[in-house]
Amino acid sequence: MFSLGVVFAALCLELIRWCSVSTQELSKCNDMSKAFGRAGILPPLECTEGGSAANCTQMIKDHLADAVTLDGRLIYQAGKEHGLKPVVGEVYDQEIGTSYYAVAVVRKSSNITIDSLKGVGSCHTGINRTAGWDVPVGYLIDSGRLAAMGCDLPTAISEYFSASCVPGANGANYPTSLCQLCKGDLAGQNKCEQNSQEQYYDYSGAFRCLAEGAGEVAFVKHSTVPENTDGRSLSSWAQQLRSQDFQLLCRNGNTADVTEWRTCHLARIPARVLLPVLFFFLISLQQRFNGVGTQFQMFDSAAYGAQNLLFKDSTTELVAITDQNYQAWLGDDYLHAIQALSCDPNTLPESLNWCVVSTEEIWKCSEMAVAFKKKNLKPAIQCISANTKEECMELIQKKESDAVVLGGADIYTAGKIHGLVPAAGESYSADDDSNAYYAVALVKRNLTNAFTITDLKGKKSCHTGLGRTAGWNIPIGILIKRGIIKIKDCNIPQAVSEFFSASCVPSAEQDNYPSKLCQLCIGDGSGNNKCSASSQERYYSYSGAFRCLAQDSGDVAFVKHSTVFENTDGKNTESWAANLKSSDFQLLCPNGARAEVTQFAECHLAQVPAQAIMVHPDTSVFALYGLLDKAQVYFGNSSNGNGFKMFDSSAFQGKNLIFMDSAVAIVPVGERRTYAEWLGSEYIESLEGMQTPQCSGASNKIRQYLLMATVIPLLILCQTQGSH
Repeated sequence: MFSLGVVFAALCLELIRWCSVSTQELSKCNDMSKAFGRAGILPPLECTEGGSAANCTQMIKDHLADAVTLDGRLIYQAGKEHGLKPVVGEVYDQEIGTSYYAVAVVRKSSNITIDSLKGVGSCHTGINRTAGWDVPVGYLIDSGRLAAMGCDLPTAISEYFSASCVPGANGANYPTSLCQLCKGDLAGQNKCEQNSQEQYYDYSGAFRCLAEGAGEVAFVKHSTVPENTDGRSLSSWAQQLRSQDFQLLCRNGNTADVTEWRTCHLARIPARVLLPVLFFFLISLQQRFNGVGTQFQMFDSAAYGAQNLLFKDSTTELVAITDQNYQAWLGDDYLHAIQALSCDPNTLPESLNWCVVSTEEIWKCSEMAVAFKKKNLKPAIQCISANTKEECMELIQKKESDAVVLGGADIYTAGKIHGLVPAAGESYSADDDSNAYYAVALVKRNLTNAFTITDLKGKKSCHTGLGRTAGWNIPIGILIKRGIIKIKDCNIPQAVSEFFSASCVPSAEQDNYPSKLCQLCIGDGSGNNKCSASSQERYYSYSGAFRCLAQDSGDVAFVKHSTVFENTDGKNTESWAANLKSSDFQLLCPNGARAEVTQFAECHLAQVPAQAIMVHPDTSVFALYGLLDKAQVYFGNSSNGNGFKMFDSSAFQGKNLIFMDSAVAIVPVGERRTYAEWLGSEYIESLEGMQTPQCSGASNKIRQYLLMATVIPLLILCQTQGSH
């Protein structure tokens, strides 16, 4: 269970007070103190009993002790809350150095991957053990594969796996399924005890649980399978086992041979560490008390009837750590797993304050709060009203509210200005990609004139409309950000009209709108309503901009990735589209290449992000996702039979209230933990292009040029402040 530790050292060198977490550790510490004393080593070492790591940590905080050995969760807390830095690490062997690896093992004959673990039987080394519990549970939560309502991790695990053996999870507060696969001793007694009487306890026991077919996956360390196969173990159960019959589950969904643990693991678990003053004190002593014939052995606990006292028994030496911060020492994989485990039911608020911005949203939010309460979903929802999304962001920044649902440009503002982070996102139906799609630059396939995105100056352009996301904001924003389009006097439409030789950019009527932006437009069948931002202009919106390209009016059309498929290969029966083939068109990639229209995931200007629930970084994203994931089981389906519908606003006389009506699920953020990761670099580039530095003014409002989804002509003026 020891994955990592730390020694907190006081600055005073007159006496070093080492806090022991058990009676056995106290006994070893006293012997170490005597050995140091006999050798005339100063400062003297005094041992005190804390009883537990948590008590020792508090004693150090209260200046009643100077040193203690801690595991990974506590080193995370010590670094995060107290700013403590590791300077010395334990080395276990020369092959892996100051770490070992937590792995997930399955039989090679199974079809199990990391993505199909739900519903299988699981074998764990023990409750709260690092490789057997902390890392796999933390990883499953952090990656969004497992949701824990109310941060109740044991219950979440019991519902995720069909049955388990988690030695030590036999108390009254644990679900019975966590001990269901355990075996007990030879007489069938002591089932699920966290000691060697339970035959499925510890690393070899968890592997035995898998090998004997009790469970289908075992969470152990990288050396467990080699140590118990191919004749290396004397135990009768392991005699016939071959390492080649087992494989590892990788984080990316692949599997790998059991020897490939360096590249296929759940997390690298760092060694225990020591902090400043004791480094010079201990580093000089390790050789003196670690050799053959010495009375006291620093790295051996056998004489005390226990393991890993003060130092891990497998330690071969102590080494200096060069990068002295706890995040670097823990590593991203382990750090994220531990952060997920910090989701603690005892520290959760009674309720989450949800920020809404309209009368209709307040109405829907109130109904949501009542519906959630009826199903005993936790934490409870309380609705907080604000005048604008920006006001919601400010309230959350001040911790006067907890959550708000935001779209693209608002997510940028929330993250960049207010420091908020995404806690969960929306997923939309396959036939409604209005909020999660790719903005692309579409051209005709032309072997004699295969121009690229860098050759757009002087070309004729087709746009869905002024201020539209895929047709204007993203392409023009990116071209400005990259310096391809130059802005003068903050007049973006004028700059665009000077860049392209002619365009069709349908717009609501406005003064001083460059005539070249309407030059390619054709109006309705009678030639009226030319350049109108409505269906009366035949080149308006996605299909219109594509028609502008297809009829050779323009050289490039800025649309979404699905536009070409919706209007070719017989999908659109209108006369202008009836004979069009999708294979006659290509995409312009940002890197200067061309690609086929089917390659939009690799070749696009930007991916338009889904809405996200944004929270203060101190809010537990795992608690919020745990609540919403459980809620959508009852209220996510439009025909759920439970009354309230999360993704339907019709009962509240509105559209897209709180959540988008086209959403089909709330999804975890996964690796996209920040606003920038959620939005993507291309989308951010387009946003920042539309708010060029010379136009942002002293107010530094991020949202000045963020014209999202609707046409608001005045927003293109430099001095305007407003929302999308």
